[in-house]
Amino acid sequence: MGDDNQVKPNHSEQQQQQQQDLHQELPLDSPDPFFRALHRVIRFAIRILAVLMVAVILWGVADIIYIIFERLNKPPFLLLDINDIFYTFGAFMAVLIAVEIFINIRLYLGTNVFPVQLVVATALMAIARKVIVLDFETLTPMYLLGIAATTLALGVTYWLLKQSSLDHGRA
Repeated sequence: MGDDNQVKPNHSEQQQQQQQDLHQELPLDSPDPFFRALHRVIRFAIRILAVLMVAVILWGVADIIYIIFERLNKPPFLLLDINDIFYTFGAFMAVLIAVEIFINIRLYLGTNVFPVQLVVATALMAIARKVIVLDFETLTPMYLLGIAATTLALGVTYWLLKQSSLDHGRA
């Protein structure tokens, strides 16, 4: 019965509180009107990036369809050779990376947390794409070592972030 006396905030007040909680590095209630206006512009620019990323994703899907159609219509018909398959895999991975970037943008706009683990996972996916499409006939040993070092560093970073989030979940 004591719950009836509590004043519940209405939907508009809840949205306003959420807006105030989002990304305090770009506060919309900054005391300086100049910076408040700049923060609004940056938030709007991030929304434009989200729309553009959706366009890139759709364009990428259309490109994959076109690539597969083109490759299957070349002799020998309805067959893909190993290079075609790797090229197609690379195109798939590029679209999946674009989806991950969109999710990063969405999380950045919708939460007060910068999604570091997701950013690292996106970078891992990008380096995995690079590894999948490597042309071993043209790379130098230093390039291969650089890719290996980057992959290892990102893998360890992702693992550490995952362990840290698991530890905080238990606490």
